[in-house]
Amino acid sequence: MRLLAGRGARKARVAFAAPFHLLARWSAPEPERLLIAPQDIRTGDATQAGDIYAGFFTFAGKIVDSRGVSPFALKPPSAEWGRALNGFGWLRHLRAADSALARANARALVKEFIALRGRPSNHLAWAPEVVARRALSWLSQSPMLLENVEYDDYRRFVGLLVEGHRLLQRCLAEGLSGETQLTAATAMTAFALCAQGAASQLTAASAALSGQLKLQILPDGGPITRNPQTLVDLMFDLLPLRQAFAARGLPPPPELLNALDRMTPALRMFRHGDGTLALFNGMGVTAPESVATLLGYQDSHSATLANAPHAGYQRLAAGAALAIMDVGPAPPPLFSRAAHAGCLSFEFSIGGERLVVNCGAPGGSRADLRATARTTAAHSTLSLDDSSSCLFAGGQGLEGYFEGEILSGPAAIICSRDERAEEIAVTASHDGYVRRYGLRHERRLGLSRDGRWLRGRDRLVAASDAAPGDFAYALRFHLHPKITASPLDQGRGALLLGPGTTVVFEAGGLPISIEESIFFAAPGGPRPCAQLAIQGNAADIAEILWSFNVRQPA
Repeated sequence: MRLLAGRGARKARVAFAAPFHLLARWSAPEPERLLIAPQDIRTGDATQAGDIYAGFFTFAGKIVDSRGVSPFALKPPSAEWGRALNGFGWLRHLRAADSALARANARALVKEFIALRGRPSNHLAWAPEVVARRALSWLSQSPMLLENVEYDDYRRFVGLLVEGHRLLQRCLAEGLSGETQLTAATAMTAFALCAQGAASQLTAASAALSGQLKLQILPDGGPITRNPQTLVDLMFDLLPLRQAFAARGLPPPPELLNALDRMTPALRMFRHGDGTLALFNGMGVTAPESVATLLGYQDSHSATLANAPHAGYQRLAAGAALAIMDVGPAPPPLFSRAAHAGCLSFEFSIGGERLVVNCGAPGGSRADLRATARTTAAHSTLSLDDSSSCLFAGGQGLEGYFEGEILSGPAAIICSRDERAEEIAVTASHDGYVRRYGLRHERRLGLSRDGRWLRGRDRLVAASDAAPGDFAYALRFHLHPKITASPLDQGRGALLLGPGTTVVFEAGGLPISIEESIFFAAPGGPRPCAQLAIQGNAADIAEILWSFNVRQPA
């Protein structure tokens, strides 16, 4: 109840404190034309243009055959599908087709949207995050959408952008929360740069953008959501915005430049040798070419972040081996709806081969699996009493107001990094289980300087003088689907085989079980994989020592 009251009070404070220029409607004459179009640097797929022309709209794992009816007149099969349709990010596929037919189809679909959804309503097409995404898509594709159109159609197109800008102004002033604040500020800034006569709006929009960048991009470049995907999404929006300032001959806000400079090393920190990103806190399928595109727009010689104390991650790299470890607290509640209970989990790769992974986040077509994917058991770390280190809000009753948010989780994290001659070591502990079980989980990772071994130690440390309770623990190491595992030494070890790697896993003589698991972040949907599991009772063992020893380099 206190959370609910606090959330309402916060929104009221934001609304009453909002500057008048954010609450006011557009006072200058409405712009009649666009001056520039930011570049959409996302990769388009020309083959999808044919599907769209044929009336097949595939978003968030759902395929809809419009059967000659406007897709905007149909009931969305899911909210995610509806947001994707009305956000118009798919226009880049029609642009990629680079044909007169695809361009005409794009213009016809936008015209249908304007005719059917030309006024704000409760429809999800006018949810703030969708309005912002649509504005960015329309602005970037405006050369295609406005090619040889009638004046009235041009005016209606720009008029709907103005209407969206007003809505975003109002929503920001009234207390828009979470990641949508930054998306909205980005869209408002882009429109103020692109539209003739919108210069009076640019100061306020840029100020909102700068404020959100300071809030949502941490000092080490990591996102406040702690989700690597957030960096990808933001950089795809912010890099063209930087170019738009240059195209107008205007200096970008310093916070925009500083944020991009910090985000690039952070993005590199999460990148494995195969080009994919580590699966932490909501990260799902990676398109390696997208990450390569983003890094290509930034300084190719920028450093790779190894120690990110604000974002809560550590990167240990030596030889061909790489380990990335989550050592951060749960994100603030408003930014935690995609976050996972994976504190102290890690991923391990050798060259271009992923070995130990977290299960990752499922795509839109398998939203039913998200709750499972967020649990501690879906991560390569220790869980206690078959419970998670975080408590997630449900969807019923008062909790429904906070649905998906982390209500409690690791908060007091202790972390140290030690770079020795023989190894790089990180030791960290979290308090996610202290309130319920009186135990802190402590983990140490050590990677040899030649990358030939990764050694770990897991301990459950009593938070008081009381003896550890009679609680079961499970230490899990999820394996990438390309890795096969077979028992060694009568179940006291495991042989891990990949296309180019042979690794032996041992745990100080403890029995190791090889169990089924599921990898949610595969491009084609969830795939079966294996996991190594060590199980026991917290009262019976002081620490667990384990190691991965590389027998054959990648």
